[in-house]
Amino acid sequence: MTDLVRTKIENGVLEITWNRPDKKNALSNAMYRAATTALLEASDNKAVRVVLLTSEGDAFTSGNDLADFAAANAGGEPPAAMHFIEAIGKFDKPMVAGVPGLAVGVGTTMLLHCDLVYVAETAKLSTPFVNLALAPEAASSLLLPARIGYQRAFAMFALGDSITGKQAAELGLANAALPAAEVVPAARKAAAALTQRPLGAVMATKRLMRDGLHLMARIHEESAIFAERLKTAEAKEAFAAFAQKRAPDFSKL
Repeated sequence: MTDLVRTKIENGVLEITWNRPDKKNALSNAMYRAATTALLEASDNKAVRVVLLTSEGDAFTSGNDLADFAAANAGGEPPAAMHFIEAIGKFDKPMVAGVPGLAVGVGTTMLLHCDLVYVAETAKLSTPFVNLALAPEAASSLLLPARIGYQRAFAMFALGDSITGKQAAELGLANAALPAAEVVPAARKAAAALTQRPLGAVMATKRLMRDGLHLMARIHEESAIFAERLKTAEAKEAFAAFAQKRAPDFSKL
């Protein structure tokens, strides 16, 4: 485990905390691997009845660490995000998220797999995959349009439009939008309440509400396209522009 991801089990709740506030909790390959391991172990651990995802600092996560994407584009290690996405898509126990601020890319798409979501009113949620010459992941190309409509979802994907936490709650992406200081306590309270419910019944309900086979098929389809996009000249230009703090130029690609 990396210290950039904190985990603890208390009263039936496994709390997974992104702990890289100085980088707005940008998720590195090591962080993805730690969270993936925690989820896989929690699925079989009878002491865990609920998982709570949250973060340190004023951001939930600014998304994938782009240095890892750039390395993959140059032929290095493939992003570990894909394994995390598969683990969260398959996770069979209830999952709660407390989102105290910024949620970019996978920071937003992972919420589509959480059963209860509490978000700061002022949080900004975005999925700017096309801005990075990439494509949606985590079955978000299926789940996000189903939640908020095709046009709004396309604008989030292709234009990088963001929504606030308040809008997320109004659109059905979150259970409640709260002052930032109240988000994690509300998420912990909800997680604690779920531990008092019959776990078998909760898991059966979750399974019935989600078309697991369809979601995993879409996750695998997206992952293949995402991996292809990571190796393109467009992606190389996007990552270089980000590192150089300039606007990308895709006009000749």
